[in-house]
Amino acid sequence: MKIGLVGLGRMGGNMKERLERDGHEVIGYSRSNTQQAKDLADLVRQLPTPRVVWLMVPAGDVTQINIDEMCKLLDEGDVLIDGGNSNFRDSIRRASEVEAMGIRWADSGTSGGIWGLTEGYSLMIGAHEETFQIIEPLARTLAPPNGYARVGPPGAGHFVKMVHNGIEYGMMQSFGEGFEIMRASQEFDLDLHQIANVWRQGSVVRSWLLDLAASAFEKDPDLEQLKGYAADSGEGRWTVLEAVNTGVAAPAISAALFARFVSQQEESFAMKVIAALRREFGGHEVKS
Repeated sequence: MKIGLVGLGRMGGNMKERLERDGHEVIGYSRSNTQQAKDLADLVRQLPTPRVVWLMVPAGDVTQINIDEMCKLLDEGDVLIDGGNSNFRDSIRRASEVEAMGIRWADSGTSGGIWGLTEGYSLMIGAHEETFQIIEPLARTLAPPNGYARVGPPGAGHFVKMVHNGIEYGMMQSFGEGFEIMRASQEFDLDLHQIANVWRQGSVVRSWLLDLAASAFEKDPDLEQLKGYAADSGEGRWTVLEAVNTGVAAPAISAALFARFVSQQEESFAMKVIAALRREFGGHEVKS
């Protein structure tokens, strides 16, 4: 299958290579790499009909700009896929606008990170059934066995990926807190790398995230090379907002999101207030 791939960063570049290894022909384009296509119009000209174009660009304005441009270039029956981390409500709106022009739409929640090239990508696809059938050969190549599915109509793919990332926030926060409790123990001098490796074998918390934790502790046992800063990409916020909108209690995901906010502060003013109050009402020792 011959497709166009817009965005050749860490994810897009590896996806291109995985597709090509399985015999697909990929015309790639990015602003920093114009070897195969000098611009979007050139990319479209090189594709057979019905054309399939997969966007792997950052969510937000960059995605919208690329969609607007592609809509000027694609014809009725062509397929446009957004594989980034777009807000699912934006995807529902964009699908409606694109389909009004006769262009088919799919949103693909894509998980796998830099390991996707070798391990495969988990693909959560929102599309109409006819569109899904067109792009399924690509999904079959990109994903490991049973690692992709059409989860619903347009917007559903990015909705499921949003919740996936919210769950990921909670899981990583739990691992972080657990390892910190063990590291802070005054009674035992625990080897966190050893413990992570033990947990990987048969434990109910074994997971790929735990595998990655073991790898990190092996390289840097006290994580001295890292600063305790964790960005939030937006999907954790969207998950919590959707929980509020639907009246679903999500305390673990919410707490994990707020913990990331704390990590992004050089110094928490809220904690300054708490320290000041403890000093004022009880004369407790504080640090200047």
